[in-house]
Amino acid sequence: MARLLLESIQPVSIVRCGPENLGHDFHQIKLAGINSASIGIFSWSALEPEEGVFDFGFVDDIMARAKRAKMAIILATPSGAKPNWMAQKYPEIRRMHSPGRNVAPLREEQCGRHNHCPTSPVYREKCQIINAKLAERYGGHPALAMWHVSNEYGAGCECPLCQAAFRQWLEKKYGGLKALNEAWWTGFWAHRFTDWSQIGMTDGSLPAMVVDRRRFDSDQMLDFFRAESAPLRAITPDVPITVNMMGTYLPLDYWRWAKHVDVVSWDAYPAYHDRPETAVTTAGRFSFAHDLNRSLKGGKPFLLMESSPGPTNWMQINRLLRPGQHRMKSLQAVAHGSDGVCYFQLRKGRGGCEKFHGAVIDHVGSEDDRMFREVAALGRELKRLGPVLGARTPAKVAIVFDWESRWMLNAANGPSAFAKDTDAAALGHYRAYWKRGIPVDLLNGDAKLDGYDVVIAPQLYMLREGFAARVERFVEKGGTFVATYLTGIANETDLVFSGGLPGPLRNVLGIRSMETDYLYDDERNEVVMRPGAPMALAGVYPAAYVCDVVRAETAEVVATYGRDFYAGGPAITVNHFGKGEAWYVAAAGADDGLLDAFHGALARARKLKRALPDCDLPAGVTAQVRQTKTGRFIFVINFNNDPVVLAFKKTRRDLLTGRAVSGRKTLPAYGALVLED
Repeated sequence: MARLLLESIQPVSIVRCGPENLGHDFHQIKLAGINSASIGIFSWSALEPEEGVFDFGFVDDIMARAKRAKMAIILATPSGAKPNWMAQKYPEIRRMHSPGRNVAPLREEQCGRHNHCPTSPVYREKCQIINAKLAERYGGHPALAMWHVSNEYGAGCECPLCQAAFRQWLEKKYGGLKALNEAWWTGFWAHRFTDWSQIGMTDGSLPAMVVDRRRFDSDQMLDFFRAESAPLRAITPDVPITVNMMGTYLPLDYWRWAKHVDVVSWDAYPAYHDRPETAVTTAGRFSFAHDLNRSLKGGKPFLLMESSPGPTNWMQINRLLRPGQHRMKSLQAVAHGSDGVCYFQLRKGRGGCEKFHGAVIDHVGSEDDRMFREVAALGRELKRLGPVLGARTPAKVAIVFDWESRWMLNAANGPSAFAKDTDAAALGHYRAYWKRGIPVDLLNGDAKLDGYDVVIAPQLYMLREGFAARVERFVEKGGTFVATYLTGIANETDLVFSGGLPGPLRNVLGIRSMETDYLYDDERNEVVMRPGAPMALAGVYPAAYVCDVVRAETAEVVATYGRDFYAGGPAITVNHFGKGEAWYVAAAGADDGLLDAFHGALARARKLKRALPDCDLPAGVTAQVRQTKTGRFIFVINFNNDPVVLAFKKTRRDLLTGRAVSGRKTLPAYGALVLED
């Protein structure tokens, strides 16, 4: 499967091409070096135009053409958009949402997509019927390579079916109302429940309830996915299944979802065609998301399921990708672990809301179109990257990125909007390693920490049972642990730890968090490194937004605050614990300066291996590494709008050109190298 994908451009999405276009499109597919296609997405009204009447003619045609062309087909199930006849006959399949506070949920009109009720027995049955027919008809077809189940699952419905399911979910989790009332702290504002029927879908005054609703929504949609996939698993057990995810999409806990898919895939639309100065910021954010998807199944390569070779129609300003940016962002995905580059879509549609979305084939269908030529050129290059297939990323740094902790901090009253932005917090730490070409994994809060040199837990508000014990073992054996403000605040039901913050981590960190100061956006404090600080840390850095006022217990004070009533108090500490050390960063930097200096020093102290150790990387240039048992491959990418000059001390071969690279090398704007080490 993997070899099939990376040898050339992967699946362009074919929803339903007219017969007048298919011959021409398959001709252009061959010219572009495309070796597979994802088909059938949003095709329910074509597959089943009326209840119980099925028409698979267009799928038969495409499958037959794919077989002759020796192409692979990733066949999608159609549940992402329900047909009008079904929504009209079975209104229960349409989601219900409350339009405002204290307003009863309303049934949605039939429109858009991704808006079915995940609990509806009718919709589950209809999905299983159509999916079983697809599996029975195409399960043995030589062109079938993988199932693409639905499309970009969402979450959330407040209909009576979902309300009942939520109560059942709660009863199963807590066993009784006494345990639920204790966990949710319902005595506050006299909200104690005495009957399950009193529980609605959400109450913002009970943050633990809000988090459990998040958990339920994610679990319920996952249960729907598993029900929808059941016929595929039963009839075609050897055909892998994927679901296209959406990066750090908050409503669904992808750590739980990843356990139930065979291949992780996701849809990436970076706005490199936004303002030029945002290119490097965008690059870091999407590199983080790629690394997240690679990490979801323990480092197994993922699949870039959707990208665009041109404009993305739903952005506020629809700028064109500059020449070279399409290649750059495609190789960026491969650099971080993707074994394929996929597009939505093959041909621009003549109508509908995505008719101006970038595509391999434009409305005219010309082979001279710039996007088509860039796709074809990339296809030729990807064929040269066969040795990279299946290669993994040897990361020794990990960042804890826990969905449930994100939900809980998001639901908390008190922390500022900045303090709730866990994505930005994680990115601040991530960028310090990404810019240096040091690989990073992402971990869930229940993950093992073995095998890493450095583990970072930024704003890990919620601690899972056993996490602190794993951290202590990790540090005792010589690991370096880094925590920040708003880490170790509450348990899994949002009850604040009563033994002093940061809760169970207090022992290993050697500090006590006394109180937290949230600054106005225009306010600044200072983090002042102490003379003779460990790791040769020195200087004064602006602090903003969050300043945690802490007391050093067994920890050494590395930096102090420069202003306010807590001036002179600890801002950064380190606690030596066993063979390792645990750091606490109490303040948020006003920019990347503080974290860049800190993690740069930490990387040097721990001798963390860079992907490209013999070359200093200019700003906006990164190096990422993938390796197999027999080879090591370094992706060097320039995200800048201008050329840069690199100086290599070692000679290596560029897989993209076959040429040797050594000495001084000019890398053009958006240029890339794939060096065989």
